[in-house]
Amino acid sequence: MTAYLIRRALYALPLLLGVNVLTFVLFFVVNSPDDMARMHLGQKHVTQEAIDLWKHERGYDLPKLWNAGAEGTAKLTETIFFQKSVGLFLFRFGRSDSGRDIGADIAQRAWPSLAFAVPALIFGLLVHITLAVGLVFFRLTYLEFWGVALCVVLLSISSLFYIIGGQYLMGKLLLLVPISGYDGGWNAVKFLILPVIISVVAGTGSGVRWYRTLFLEEVERDYVRTARAKGLSETRALFTHVLRNALIPILTGVVVILPSLFIGSLITESFFAIPGLGSYTIDAIAQQDFAIVRAMVFLGSALYILGLVLTDISYTLADPRVRLN
Repeated sequence: MTAYLIRRALYALPLLLGVNVLTFVLFFVVNSPDDMARMHLGQKHVTQEAIDLWKHERGYDLPKLWNAGAEGTAKLTETIFFQKSVGLFLFRFGRSDSGRDIGADIAQRAWPSLAFAVPALIFGLLVHITLAVGLVFFRLTYLEFWGVALCVVLLSISSLFYIIGGQYLMGKLLLLVPISGYDGGWNAVKFLILPVIISVVAGTGSGVRWYRTLFLEEVERDYVRTARAKGLSETRALFTHVLRNALIPILTGVVVILPSLFIGSLITESFFAIPGLGSYTIDAIAQQDFAIVRAMVFLGSALYILGLVLTDISYTLADPRVRLN
């Protein structure tokens, strides 16, 4: 297991390096520091002096990859790539273009993202798997037909409709929960109920259909037929055999998205004014704070690679036939 984790970590380094280099090219080659200065200053007629001052304050006036005017190792270290990109491998995010500590912002905003995303994930799994098992149990009946039809309808509706409709119905008409906002401690619960419910409902169509497909593939296998022939009830066959043997594809979907819980939901957090990492990224894009966007792109890539490693490890826990070599 240890050797496997070391190999996967070594495999991840070229991927992270590629993401880092690609991000650097997009932000500093395709989109030059002069362009960033003009967009950030937001003026129609920006003087060159203002542009040079903006770049100097943020270290964007250095050479991109090689500082020919420096001596020794400073030829590499006194460059934009070293100071703005290399530190990301040590999760040193530096300061934003507005002067804020990005690492401190991420540490602070990760908790609201988790407070929303973790309940949404847990309740979503429980609801979607339960409904999918119900459809499989009543397969080849009208209940399954109309259940699948309802899933297709739910799948076809935009997530914005659920958000706006839920805010209007539960927040404005029924006055059950606040429409938006956030508070610390247990007071945050009343602000998280509505976004969690909407997240679960919005994902019901795709989630139930996917789990139903997994269970249908297992329910017709020979080992299930043999269990039925030996007198095992349909309910026990579903929960004892089918559900357990469908764990690997379920784990694949769940474990991969676990790291993304730290990033949060971009749209949901913005609409509900949850001060998480999702709204943090949206605000950075709106304010054209390129340092924050670069940091979030790298963090998202690192967490996704971590999710892939966790997925492989979880296989051995769900299926003893799988071994990590």
